[in-house]
Amino acid sequence: MKPIPIIACGLIAVIGLGFAAKETPEQTIGEYTTSLRGREANQRHNASLCLQKIDGKWIAPGEEFSFNDTVGSWSRDQGYRRAPVSFGGQLVDAWGGGVCQSSTTLYNAALMAGFEIVERNPHHYAPNYVDPGRDAAVAFPNIDLVIKNPYKTRVRISARIHRDQIEIKLEGAIKEAPQVVIEQRRLKKSAPAMITVGEGSQRRVRNIGKPGFEVETYRLIGDQKELLSRDSYPVMHSVVERS
Repeated sequence: MKPIPIIACGLIAVIGLGFAAKETPEQTIGEYTTSLRGREANQRHNASLCLQKIDGKWIAPGEEFSFNDTVGSWSRDQGYRRAPVSFGGQLVDAWGGGVCQSSTTLYNAALMAGFEIVERNPHHYAPNYVDPGRDAAVAFPNIDLVIKNPYKTRVRISARIHRDQIEIKLEGAIKEAPQVVIEQRRLKKSAPAMITVGEGSQRRVRNIGKPGFEVETYRLIGDQKELLSRDSYPVMHSVVERS
């Protein structure tokens, strides 16, 4: 007996009389969240803007996904705002401040999904929204995050801000998500000092310090253990001005 064509909603479907092949349902392969608490409005705006650029993007089997190629420049023309970033031992305002939290969240989602990490760079100073060694700095166009899909099926990026968190998921139709564990070995931690500049009764905190770290980060998938990175973050000292 021939298949029976059915027309519904302007589409033609063909129903065979045999059993349809079962498709593997789509599931979350890896996910990660980072908190936006304490972040300024412009940092949140910039994070949201770049998340819109990567949300819904598909990564084909064996394809490399570049954060910079997808998000593009963080210029005013692209809608980005000036927001605090760590530079030269202190916080300064720069276009696109806050974007790196999105790249960091994607990096960790990719780790949990078993993706290959083609390029990842640490920040100069350790950020406070993720453990040292698990950050991924980006700076268009030279400092990038590049991940590679190791599966035989395409994978979709789901990215959003939800309940004051950046939430990124990698979703695909694979039979079983990998069991991934991230381990870290902290080799060193250095406490920031308090530096006072000038004299007088008026006191103003110019910069809040950050500790320095040396850390190794490993990924375990089954019985395979992979050294992801050895990162060193210098200490950022607190600075108080008196006038």
